[in-house]
Parts: sequence; C-alpha cells; structure tokens
Amino acid sequence: MKQDLNILIVDDHPMTVNGYVNVLSEEEFEGYNLNFLKALNCEEAYGIITGPTPINIAYLDLSLPPYPDKKIFSGLDLGVLIRNTIPNCTIIILTMHSEAALIDRLLKEINPQGILCKSDIDIDEFLNAFKIIFGGDTYLSHKIVKSLKDKVFDNYNLDSYDKQILMRLSEGILTKNIPNYVPLSLSAIEKRKAHMKNMLLQGRGGDDHDLIEAIKKMGIL
Repeated sequence: MKQDLNILIVDDHPMTVNGYVNVLSEEEFEGYNLNFLKALNCEEAYGIITGPTPINIAYLDLSLPPYPDKKIFSGLDLGVLIRNTIPNCTIIILTMHSEAALIDRLLKEINPQGILCKSDIDIDEFLNAFKIIFGGDTYLSHKIVKSLKDKVFDNYNLDSYDKQILMRLSEGILTKNIPNYVPLSLSAIEKRKAHMKNMLLQGRGGDDHDLIEAIKKMGIL
C-alpha cells in the first residue's frame, strides 16, 4: 500500500503554485501518493498548518500577504510555526532574495532542508532539488551557496587573492608554484597563507592540508 505524502505549497501567485504541483505530479515516487495542499497567503497557510492534515513537506515563499491576527507576516514566520508544531516536516524555502543576512536568519531560525533562489532554478533543477531533499540531503541553489561563501570571506576579511591561493592549494599545487597562477610574489603568498592559517585554524597551527580541510568545512570552497 502506498503511503500518503502531504505537500504544502505556499505562494501568492496561483500560476506558480499550480506550476510546482504540475512538475511534481508528473514524476513517479515509488511507494508514495503525493497529495497537494495550496495556500496563497499566510492566513490560508496557517489554517492548513494548524489543521488536521499532517504536513510532510512544505514549500514556502517568503513574500506573502500577512496574517496579523496570528502575527504571521511572512514565509519565514510560517517556517518557524512549522518547526515548532511539526518538527519533522521538511521545509523548502523559495525566494527571490539571496542576501547573506537573510540566509543566515533562515538557517538559524528554521534550518530548512532546502533554500531555492527562484532566479536560479528551472523545471529540471526544481525537480532535482526535490529528489535530493526527498533522499535525505539538503539543497542550496547556486546563488544561496555563493552568498554564504561571500559572507565567510567578508567575516575573515579575505579578498580575491586569498581565494585564488586557497583554490590552488585545494588543487594540490605547491606554494612555491602558486606565483605561476596568482600575480603575487612567493613571499606575499606565504604571508597571506600564514595569516589565513592563523585565522582559520584559530592559532592551532597546521599544514596546508589542515587549512584546506578547515575551509571546506566552512563552505568556502
């Protein structure tokens, strides 16, 4: 017997909602019946979220007509509501914005399984993201990833030369050969690398491998 998978889609554009439904409906998900619940504003979404039907997956646009009576003013507020009332629900954020401050807030307050920048995705990418998330992984679209990487660079005051040095090190290029790829002297590169090690390894010391592992964990590369 197939298991019901209840998918809530919230967006203030009916054609967009129906488009998402059509894309997902055309795919076969073995062992599951996909049931769709639609909302065009925060009030409708609130009624569904707090209603009797358990929500398994929620697609939330951020810019929505508010529901002041319940102090729900955006998709972010809906995401917080879902996290507090349906903690096992998979949340996927849909947004036109990719500012680092917004992404950071989404991750801290909701920790969604996916964040998709609408200008990043087409039908194929939308479906691919769903399959990745449905398989248990998280998915961040290209602009979201870039925004997070840029934020890390800003936090550590790293510039484009630092990024080039890190990229070459991650490719296995020896420090002495990096001047062939980056327009800096070897001494300047060594100073920059020492500075990055001190910051990113927090004074613990370490070799180039430790530096590369640290930046990978931070999502810089």
